[in-house]
Amino acid sequence: MNGPPGRRFGKVLLAAATAIATAVLSVGAAVLVAAPAQAALPTVVSLTFDDGNADQLTAANTMNLLGMKGTFFIPSGFINAPGYLTQADLTTLKNAGHEIGGHTVTHPDLTTLPADEATRQICNDRVNLANWGFTTTSFAYPFAAENPAVQALVASCGYNSARGLGDISTKFGCNGCPFAETIPPANPMVTQAPDEVESTWTLADLQGIVTKAESVGGWVQFTFHHISATSTDPLNIKPALFLQFATWLKLRPLTTSIKTVQQVIGGAAKPLVSGPPVPPQGTGNLVKNPGLETLAGTVPQCWQAGGYGTNTAAFTTVTPGHSGTRAEKLVVSGYANGDAKLLPSLDLGGCSPTATVGHSYQLSAWYTSTANTQFVLYYRTGLGSWAYWTSSPWFPASTTYQKAMWTTPALPAGASGVSFGLNLFSNGTLVTDDYEMYDAASIPVPPPPAPGTNLVQNAGLETPSGATPQCWQGAGFGTNTAAFSTVTGAEAHSGTAAEKLAITAYTNGDAKLLSTLDSGACSPAAIAGNTYSLRAWYKSTAVTQFAVYYRDSGGVWQLWTYGPWLAASPTYTQASFTTTALPAGATAISFGLSLFNVGTLTTDDYAMYNTVGAPPL
Repeated sequence: MNGPPGRRFGKVLLAAATAIATAVLSVGAAVLVAAPAQAALPTVVSLTFDDGNADQLTAANTMNLLGMKGTFFIPSGFINAPGYLTQADLTTLKNAGHEIGGHTVTHPDLTTLPADEATRQICNDRVNLANWGFTTTSFAYPFAAENPAVQALVASCGYNSARGLGDISTKFGCNGCPFAETIPPANPMVTQAPDEVESTWTLADLQGIVTKAESVGGWVQFTFHHISATSTDPLNIKPALFLQFATWLKLRPLTTSIKTVQQVIGGAAKPLVSGPPVPPQGTGNLVKNPGLETLAGTVPQCWQAGGYGTNTAAFTTVTPGHSGTRAEKLVVSGYANGDAKLLPSLDLGGCSPTATVGHSYQLSAWYTSTANTQFVLYYRTGLGSWAYWTSSPWFPASTTYQKAMWTTPALPAGASGVSFGLNLFSNGTLVTDDYEMYDAASIPVPPPPAPGTNLVQNAGLETPSGATPQCWQGAGFGTNTAAFSTVTGAEAHSGTAAEKLAITAYTNGDAKLLSTLDSGACSPAAIAGNTYSLRAWYKSTAVTQFAVYYRDSGGVWQLWTYGPWLAASPTYTQASFTTTALPAGATAISFGLSLFNVGTLTTDDYAMYNTVGAPPL
């Protein structure tokens, strides 16, 4: 959308004038010949447009040339965003006689929200539009989702009517429903309308809805989303089809008129009402419904599906969860690009965690996954619009629950809330539960572990998680063929399990088992400037050595150092290595014994001690 709105409208009007003149000549004669000999019953048609998509300007230009007025239902949080109308566009629509209606701030399913948040969405959208100079009396429910409680909220925010969907009979559904809404409607807070117009609809489908309404008289509201020659959205129709339909409507009998929703409903504009203020940032876990235990229908309350790109995502609630009775399962199939994820609702603060500019936040969630996953973060700004913020490092696939944990950078200026979730960016299955978000400044620093504490998680490799034990991962580099497997019984140094690494073809590089290179749930925490005693029991057909990594202040893992070579041994031998001082800014250590030749290496009973108070070997 380049250039001032007036110039854009003018260019389109000039092109559209020629097209419409041609359409009237070609369509008009046929329509006039086919007009009924006897006048139909009084019928009103309203052309309504949801979501504020920029390509709706094409329809507006067509209606302007035909002398028709439409109703545009606007989510104010989307305005001025790429692909959406601007405030200047809305003013141009208003000046041309079109109606501006409300559609919430961020287009949520109102039936899934707490009452305060639903009120903010409905009332504050009307206030935002009023602040831009638009008087709104008509509302449309996002996703046509409503119930008596939501209807009452719409009325309390000062709207005179609210449109539903799917209550008027069409060839696509609602058999047995009426052909038209009554005037006045029986319930102005849920006015009946056909299903939203989709890309599969034809001119005959659109015309048939009107002619059936004319047979009984009443009101028909058409709902359009995209009017584009190139869009592949299922809710798009081509500009040529809209032109044909609008031209046909223009030539209907005088008993059929085109009106805005406000013209049909009537009534004066009621006073503005603001929604309740958003509570300030709290303390403790900032996530609402973190365990996904409270449902709104079949969806965890305060959560929504998110994603983009070309892929097929299916969300279901599964039992049991990591804790409690529920978790959320995401299955992605048909992946080409993009991602899918479960997120705290992108709302005005009733569900999405309130946050403070300049603060960092520690995020965590428990997950199982067949593919890599990562945290994806968004922040709320302005009137309630949401913007992508950043993503965390990847977390590896795991067949048992693992805790993903990551600390964000400082929240950008102008932001007031955060939404985050673990995603899939490939085909696979991801189950998540028990989300947490803490202000990093308010998390108490845990006391240092007692001297002599083994800092390694799952040190004996007893807890399994696929091909490698829980809190451990296979790693390596170069050209070689490595295989990891769990061995049991007498093959273990102690307990019931150990891990075997076999390299069958070697050119260069190495392979090793490492404590998971994560954000803190598995990797041993460490203190910059301290030295550490690393230990493990092994048997091997080739020489081995410790490979040691550290996590830096930015959360990135760096290769640190290697231990001396350790001789091959047919029986278990304890390997040990004392590090130098941990570099400044480092927060954790990962280490493991490596193979850098053809051979086998079996390891068990790892330990990492601060050298102060470490037990003797």
